[in-house]
Amino acid sequence: MTHKLDAGTASRFAAAALGHATREYPNKMDHVLSGPEDILGPRALHPIFFGSFDWHSCVHGWWTMFTLLRLYPDIPEAARIRTLADAMFTPENVAAETAYLNRPGSRGFERPYGWAWLLMLAAELERHPGKHAGILQPLILAFARRFADYLPLADYPVRVGTHFNTAFALRLALDYAEGAGDANLIALCRNRALKWHSTDRDCQAWEPSQDEFLSPALMEAVLMQRVMQPDTFAVWFAAFLPGLARQQPATLFRPASVSDRSDGKIAHLDGLNLSRAWCWREIAASLAEEDPGRPIVLKAARDHLDAALPHVTGDYMGEHWLASFALLALLADPDIRNGSR
Repeated sequence: MTHKLDAGTASRFAAAALGHATREYPNKMDHVLSGPEDILGPRALHPIFFGSFDWHSCVHGWWTMFTLLRLYPDIPEAARIRTLADAMFTPENVAAETAYLNRPGSRGFERPYGWAWLLMLAAELERHPGKHAGILQPLILAFARRFADYLPLADYPVRVGTHFNTAFALRLALDYAEGAGDANLIALCRNRALKWHSTDRDCQAWEPSQDEFLSPALMEAVLMQRVMQPDTFAVWFAAFLPGLARQQPATLFRPASVSDRSDGKIAHLDGLNLSRAWCWREIAASLAEEDPGRPIVLKAARDHLDAALPHVTGDYMGEHWLASFALLALLADPDIRNGSR
């Protein structure tokens, strides 16, 4: 099985994202009711990100579409993506999305997963000519402020393999902060990561859990790779996973099995395999060619991609979000580092 992004795969992923970005139902909302006036549907509350089963999946569905549009501007779906983006990303719609954050019950809305993906979308939009990044700016700045306000209060990391994982959120937020030149957010993310994880050793990797789509162990490693100098990270990583040469902990090297892809929680495990592949590929990039651990890491990435890539589309419980994680993994190919072919 090929593990490289090509035009055919890009088209398949783009078609999937287009198919769910404006599909309002079924919908799992993160919505606090303060009174009967708050009983509204997804489109009324979120005029841009009302599709894709949940708000955050719609956000990273758009990240998927814009990323593929940049890399493969001639795919058959390109014109539909541009037309839909022009219709959805309007000042009025952005104002409504931003106003939602000011509701009394919205302080924890999508924290931190949706926050991170919104900033990841912002980072991608800055790579595109046109108006969309500027139009979305009020919402972008609102979520950047939320990170800046929240991180000083976050004394502890969240190590679960679901939406609350803080390592994943910081890793994505750094993509935005570095591109935007947000020195304060960069420093907050870096300092919090070092405070949380710099002394972690001999990771036991109690994973996977039944509905995880992120590896708590590997996601932490990829965050530390981002905030440490290469030599420092090499020392940290050797202490964090001292059994790498023996492929221990074994669970990190063995793809998770998925017993029922029509069950939305169990289908998360396809995402775990894709996100592990992304992490392993990112880690491989920090290892020297002659490092004996590099072939082990690359094989683990291949095994996880083999297990998950055939299942990115096919059932809506996975299809509404898996393409984004497949794209993260495929973009970590050494031949297309930093998102350029």
